[in-house]
Amino acid sequence: MRTDIDPGELGFGGFYRILTSVVVPRPIAWVSTRSADGVDNLAPHSFFTVSCVRPPMVQFTSVGAKDSLRNVLDTGEFVVCLATEPAFERINATGTDFPAELSEFTEVGLTPEPSRTVAPPRVAESPVALECRLEQTVSLGDSTVVIGRVLHAAIDADVFETDERGTALPAIDRLRPLARLGRDEWSTIGQVLDISRIPYDRWPGHFRR
Repeated sequence: MRTDIDPGELGFGGFYRILTSVVVPRPIAWVSTRSADGVDNLAPHSFFTVSCVRPPMVQFTSVGAKDSLRNVLDTGEFVVCLATEPAFERINATGTDFPAELSEFTEVGLTPEPSRTVAPPRVAESPVALECRLEQTVSLGDSTVVIGRVLHAAIDADVFETDERGTALPAIDRLRPLARLGRDEWSTIGQVLDISRIPYDRWPGHFRR
């Protein structure tokens, strides 16, 4: 038996809680921006993904007009840093609604690191930073999708591992990313499953009923 839920009857707030409980796990964009007045802002956004490969683009969604969105619209730049398990409490703390004139870097005790191609700083405590220039925004109801072109990636050397093909790639157990779940819940990577895609010419058909 299933429970049928009508978003209109439940209301936006209630259905938002349903959505964030079932669209899981969600990767977290730890977004660094700089205001037109030069104040550095840092906030976690869990509506985040890759939006294009060629050219490389990523996107995050601002629910409402938050400081991250205002700064990106004013300056056209942002940095996405990887949200990691060791920084869990400080990542959560950067979600506090500090006044716009205060920098989360200072309030939470994080180290701003100069970026190479944009003005907003990287988070020195994060092993990955994607420096982005605003490509476009898409307004959807009460939210704004922010799409940025990745101009530069800065990744700690010690998270790389050479795979069986001899390619050096970031290793998931060295990155230790966090994800958002429902309620006030977060998750770590947990068990990692490894499986290759099956080419059609090798398709065994064993999933057929």
